[in-house]
Amino acid sequence: QVQLVESGGGLVQPGGSLTLSCAASGANSIKAMGWYCQSPGKQRESVAGITSDGSTNYADSVKGRFTVSRDNAKNTVTLQMNSLKPDDTAVYYCNAVAVVGSMWPAIRNYWGQGTQVTVSS
Repeated sequence: QVQLVESGGGLVQPGGSLTLSCAASGANSIKAMGWYCQSPGKQRESVAGITSDGSTNYADSVKGRFTVSRDNAKNTVTLQMNSLKPDDTAVYYCNAVAVVGSMWPAIRNYWGQGTQVTVSS
């Protein structure tokens, strides 16, 4: 069973920075990792993602402020969030697309438990 363990959320003032980290375990390999966010009353949406070859994508709202990076050897993904705004307040979820299983490998989607990010003065 694949497990994703997140860390790094918290309370920060507008303009501040936070770093979110996520470590994955239990997979044969991980094709892509990323971060999603969800605010009360809204759907979960993609923030940033990175593939095993280092290709990245970002939501328009975070381009130039957030940076996603990955350590393939450790199966970790990090989201560096700078110039945070009150609109960034949400629960942030780590996501991994992983290959699991030995006899019949399959690609599955996994989620972390979520970490709260609050941007407020």
